[in-house]
Amino acid sequence: MQNQPADTPAPAILADKLSKKFEQNSAVDNLSLRIMPGEIFGLVGPDGAGKSTSLRMLATIMDPDTGSGRIAGFDIAQQAGEVRDNLAYMSQKFGLYQDLTVGENIEFYADLYGVGRRGRKEKIANLLDFSQMKPFVSRRAGNLSGGMKQKLQLVCALIHTPTVLLLDEPTNGVDPVSRRDFWRILNGLRKDGVTILLSTAYLDEAERCDRVGLLDKGVLLAIGSPAEVKEELDAQVFSLRSNNARHLAAALRHKAPIRSSNLFGDKVHLVCDKGELKREDITAVIDSVGLDYSNFQQIQPSLEDIFVSLLGDEVSATAPVEMQASVSRDIHLEGGIAVEVTELTRQFGSFTAVDKVSMQVKKGEIFGFLGPNGAGKSTTIRMLCGLLSPSSGSGNVGGFDIHREAELIKLHIGYMSQKFSLYEDLTVEENIRFYGGIYGLKGSRLQKRQAWALEMAGLIGHQKSITAILSGGWKQRLALACAILHEPPIIFLDEPTSGVDPLSRRRFWDLIYHMADQGITVFVTTHYMEEAEYCDRIGLIYSGRMIASGSPLELKTRHMHEYIIDLRCSDPQSLIEPLKKMSEIRDASLFGSGLHIVAADADKAIAAIERFAEFRNIENIEAKKVVPSMEDVFISLIEEEDRRSGRVSAEDEA
Repeated sequence: MQNQPADTPAPAILADKLSKKFEQNSAVDNLSLRIMPGEIFGLVGPDGAGKSTSLRMLATIMDPDTGSGRIAGFDIAQQAGEVRDNLAYMSQKFGLYQDLTVGENIEFYADLYGVGRRGRKEKIANLLDFSQMKPFVSRRAGNLSGGMKQKLQLVCALIHTPTVLLLDEPTNGVDPVSRRDFWRILNGLRKDGVTILLSTAYLDEAERCDRVGLLDKGVLLAIGSPAEVKEELDAQVFSLRSNNARHLAAALRHKAPIRSSNLFGDKVHLVCDKGELKREDITAVIDSVGLDYSNFQQIQPSLEDIFVSLLGDEVSATAPVEMQASVSRDIHLEGGIAVEVTELTRQFGSFTAVDKVSMQVKKGEIFGFLGPNGAGKSTTIRMLCGLLSPSSGSGNVGGFDIHREAELIKLHIGYMSQKFSLYEDLTVEENIRFYGGIYGLKGSRLQKRQAWALEMAGLIGHQKSITAILSGGWKQRLALACAILHEPPIIFLDEPTSGVDPLSRRRFWDLIYHMADQGITVFVTTHYMEEAEYCDRIGLIYSGRMIASGSPLELKTRHMHEYIIDLRCSDPQSLIEPLKKMSEIRDASLFGSGLHIVAADADKAIAAIERFAEFRNIENIEAKKVVPSMEDVFISLIEEEDRRSGRVSAEDEA
């Protein structure tokens, strides 16, 4: 590293050619970073890129093979104790004690960090207020929703006022409402001068960082502000909207002069070479496909466009292998309905986790089941899979009664749980054989299904690999392959892409589309609102009750009663509170690198924003009315339900 000028503050985080190998695999290769005090730096990259290894080396949990690093001026190798005194590290796995209450967990970490008794009570009270966790201080950590666990883990990390905060995918598996709250906390920490280095699989979150680094195979490919990184793309990007976005994106992929087509909900981004290319050249190619579209325009590239373009956009490692017809798939579905429940209810003591839920899912349909953390999604799925008995209500799955024929349901469905369910100390092929045995597969059929699973998961050549060393995307595809070895007609996927990178999510969804095209019913939960737009229909559950259902377009048009204004400016976080105080604006929240404003009258709100910007001398501000995203719909419906019921926030329901 070069010497810096005397008047320049020392970096809060310094990595100088850090490297780490595991056997012959290079996890991190000559990583150099200089992160300044009060900066939020985002580390993004595909699964297995080396993000977690980099954070562990800086946190002194893992020794680098070569290179050096400093945290708050202290050497990570020679002054590990001083580093830990100035550092808080939040890993991907919960470091909470499930049987202790919120308050007891915080007290434990205060003791662990040596926080003195004097002023401790006041500090804990401030952190509870800051994180909005005060109402839950007596609740066991094991009974918290995923979003609340993440916030509690952050509170525990902050109990000793760190100079530097390292966060390894802190919002993995967290719903949009909780993610928004989490970022409110992070921006508050930045104002207090805390330096934050985080890894994330959410590219819209990376847009909110001061600077980002794109890591692949341990090598830093690009670094700079989001705007600077976007300039790395030597191409122009066009956007269009379509009700057939998935088919349109597939049809346009690699169709000259289009370099790649990337799916974003009901929008398609077309990456094209720069040069003399004209708008008419692109529209001619799009028109040749014969699918309807609208809102065609040239746009600035997103970080996800950069990510996909730099790392490659092959949607699947191999072409999915056809699923052969089998007895287990040949079941009678009355009226073509694969799943039907009426007033399904589940109580745990006095707590009602699922409250009179009714729904129908058709054969071959992709049904998205959405809801904030703790809404009742996983409980509902466990009842539908025959793993949990309903307290009341009726229904059938695959034609089998959920009360009387739970064991038959298990034989005719595939289930991929929220938590990785394979045996990590077994090899890839050992896991496949184990699950094949559970489903009664043997002999030549098991061999054929094993070959199919390896090809579908893109793991040919990795049969002997220990499952624990696979990247997140490979693990997820292997888990899906094991869940459908017996070729079930109905598949339940509980947050199948949680925490995996954008490329792996695209590949995974390509497999889902392929299965649905063959008549397989897919019931999926997700916290990625972009993924929700890929579903044929959506059901939104909140506090155990179904509050909305319909196609993505129906939810946007029928249930969204207010307008959305997209606001772009240099420091969006600082404008949230003053904008929310304006009578023309009902709400304002972070959305990607900007804000989404909710208003009853878009024109009046835009005029008020322009007056506000002029009064504050804010330059380069742009506000325009846009079509609501699924995230807008999700948050709007949750907040509407909160207002109706008198609840403070979605997080109150765990």
